[in-house]
Amino acid sequence: MVGPESVGPESVGPESVGPELVGSGPAVERDGAELAQPSVEEDPAGSAVAEEPEVAQAEAADVPGDEGGEAVGEPAAVPVPDVADPQAATLTLVDEDELRGALEAILLVVDEPVAEILLAQVLEQPTERVSAILDRLARDYTAAGHGFELRRAAGGWRLYTRPEYASYVERFVLDGQTVRLTQAALETLAVVAYKQPVTRSRISAIRGVNCDGVIRTLVSRGLVQECGTEPESGAFLYRTTTLFLEKLGLDTVDQLPPLAPFLPDDVEEIADAPR
Repeated sequence: MVGPESVGPESVGPESVGPELVGSGPAVERDGAELAQPSVEEDPAGSAVAEEPEVAQAEAADVPGDEGGEAVGEPAAVPVPDVADPQAATLTLVDEDELRGALEAILLVVDEPVAEILLAQVLEQPTERVSAILDRLARDYTAAGHGFELRRAAGGWRLYTRPEYASYVERFVLDGQTVRLTQAALETLAVVAYKQPVTRSRISAIRGVNCDGVIRTLVSRGLVQECGTEPESGAFLYRTTTLFLEKLGLDTVDQLPPLAPFLPDDVEEIADAPR
């Protein structure tokens, strides 16, 4: 047995410690680096097998959701074109001549002015593009001197015969069976056009005669329509229709000619005078 007294301080010295235990700073750092490296185990066959850190890296590379790689064995994703907006594809298919022809075909069968927004919806085109082509068509028809023209009226577009050929059209269509409004109907219609919305009592006061029968005639012809009631009296209000604008070739009632040159100076006093 070796007791504590047999081992003295003199028996332990620098020469008894091997160089692998006593070394300088770099040697210690080198030893630390070697300790940081993963250890390698040797399998029974003698081949070196890496420990779990390398295996974990290999498994991470095989995960489909990993940002660093793709799933093994799966085909690459094929980009699918965006077809969420079919109208965008339609816009590129319609050229200028085709759109022009489609507009002309529709305008030939309409029985009343049609608005640009409705044409744009039918043709699946932007309203600005349809409006620009309509303006171009109107100019082209006028420049070519056709017997018809494309005109805007009653908030829409329609083909009309030119005024210089009206006598020939009337001779062909009417054949002497002209149905005209009476003088009373024309006066009543003028009052409604310039005073709308207006009640029947107001019209009768301006004209000086009862106008109930004339109002019914104008309503049946589609030139005048009811548009609500007067808050104070509850009487029906009347205004002109889009057919009235179409017949006169106007877009809005603001285009009516001024009435002042045809009225006496005291017309307001006459109209407001009690009867």
